[in-house]
Amino acid sequence: MALFGLGGSGIATARALAEGGADVLAWDDNPESVARAAAEGISTGDLRGADWAGVASFVLSPGVPLTHPKPHWTVELARGAGVEIIGDIELFARERLATAPTAPFIAITGTNGKSTTTALTAHILQSAGRDTQMGGNIGRAVMTLDAPRPDRHYVVECSSYQIDLAPSINPTAGVLLNLTPDHLDRHGTMQHYASIKERLVAGSDTAIIGVDDIYCAQIADRLERAGKEVVRISKRLPLTDGYFADGSDLMEAIDGRYSRIAFLEGIGSLRGQHNAQNALAAVAACLKVGLDLGEIQAGLESFPGLAHRMEQVGRKGHVLFVNDSKATNADAAAPALSSFPRIYWIAGGLPKEGGIEPLRSLFPRIAKAYLIGEAAPAFSATLGEAVPYEISGTLAAAVEHAAEDAARDDTSEAVVLLSPACASFDQFKNFEIRGEAFRQAVNAIDGVSAIGGAR
Repeated sequence: MALFGLGGSGIATARALAEGGADVLAWDDNPESVARAAAEGISTGDLRGADWAGVASFVLSPGVPLTHPKPHWTVELARGAGVEIIGDIELFARERLATAPTAPFIAITGTNGKSTTTALTAHILQSAGRDTQMGGNIGRAVMTLDAPRPDRHYVVECSSYQIDLAPSINPTAGVLLNLTPDHLDRHGTMQHYASIKERLVAGSDTAIIGVDDIYCAQIADRLERAGKEVVRISKRLPLTDGYFADGSDLMEAIDGRYSRIAFLEGIGSLRGQHNAQNALAAVAACLKVGLDLGEIQAGLESFPGLAHRMEQVGRKGHVLFVNDSKATNADAAAPALSSFPRIYWIAGGLPKEGGIEPLRSLFPRIAKAYLIGEAAPAFSATLGEAVPYEISGTLAAAVEHAAEDAARDDTSEAVVLLSPACASFDQFKNFEIRGEAFRQAVNAIDGVSAIGGAR
């Protein structure tokens, strides 16, 4: 077997293949990655000089272009030799099919929300006492998960890049949350991107599809016409059949008759309409693999959330402190801003194209903005007279001033929210370090009670 791409998942895949008895030749365009792999005992060699006629399969890292903007040189060599091109998710799917085809397998994709849905689904299963493995595009590389066996549950987040390299993916429950334009530099058109995402649910025993956008609604209709078992979910529309959100209640519809099957009231880690969609998908998937409603509700209520994604980090009286550092552009910041009615908003950093203009409809929720980093002047110009603001400069100053102002707010709950709508690179190495700095600044405030769990 030939393998290209020796990042973390690539090395894990090469090691797993070698341990399974495969003869692997691995390579990377980065000499340091090749040297690191060789030091770990992985057989390396420039694939330009490989005997492709003797290669059974070519395993490609999902980060390497398969089609757009142009195929990587290894892809051209593999195609020229008629060698199949696959990825680590495909290897996992084949291993499961060969050794434990009945092992419950939930695969989750979508433009937004897939990490939270994956973590939530795995948490519900684990809290119900099921042997659960979580990985893929979140956490552990899929080839490092424990070997398949009939009672072992797998929850795997799949990016479009991974699905593109997994032609026979066959989950018990496949989840497609939503589709909006993304990664078009790698997929060329929205139609091609959507068709790749569709493969995951098309290959599943049960296709769980969010139907709040036109692309996913059409996919659900198409698969149903083809005879696939389709479960529709909606975060905003009552359905005749499927699962939908009615405020904080999660409802089941059967032939137009409704019943409540779960609720999100009081679950701080699942606030917001977007999290209702994530929860609906997790509920549907867990029902498919045999959990009962009591087990599911208990899992929902104990879910700690993901670090840096609307993560509740502390509270002082009526003031809640929320770390949404993962929101590195306006679209990513919108869910948090739409989830709280009274916000002291910390925003800024290295600006992205479009700034915060797309968030204008949410400005009425913002009591005051605290602007940091390079984006502060541009953001202040957009806010203008619509939202009171200060240019705080640093995150520490923004937290201090926002906490003081929120403490004087006479509403029942004021939220100090870090949702920067910017990259972090002007002041922090990455969004995780930015989020941790926010947490430390909050915990340094006298009288704050830390809220743990998501770390």
